[in-house]
Amino acid sequence: MKNKKETKSAPILFQMMIYAAILFISQMISSMMPASFPVPTPVIGLVLLYVLLTAHVIKIEWVDSFGSAMISMIGFLFVPSGISLAANLDIMKAQGVQLVLVILLATIILLVVTAYTARAFGWIKQKFGERHAESQVSQSTVGGDKQ
Repeated sequence: MKNKKETKSAPILFQMMIYAAILFISQMISSMMPASFPVPTPVIGLVLLYVLLTAHVIKIEWVDSFGSAMISMIGFLFVPSGISLAANLDIMKAQGVQLVLVILLATIILLVVTAYTARAFGWIKQKFGERHAESQVSQSTVGGDKQ
């Protein structure tokens, strides 16, 4: 059984316009940032999209299809990075071991922090769920005594 109503995705052109508008606004914000605090435009765009989705300004069905299409092409989107890396092989020769170590260390730190953050959120959710259940039981007991 489905409790939620089936929602229909917005037209793909509309979804593309939403992403384009967010990137445009992100570029304006990024250009206003001081040079001492450079934040990439895509990062600002991701934060802006998250805030708009969380605040329910943008509905998820307005951006889901195009977002899924972009995620499916993520390997293709990273090709320029790979080409840039291949063009700078002299840097890899000089500092390749250091770069690989930094990447491995950063990946391990990211995985550990993500795991513990997820664990903490799970613990918080469990505690709030228990309190909510206890309050529901106490309210139903108090309500039952009145009758």
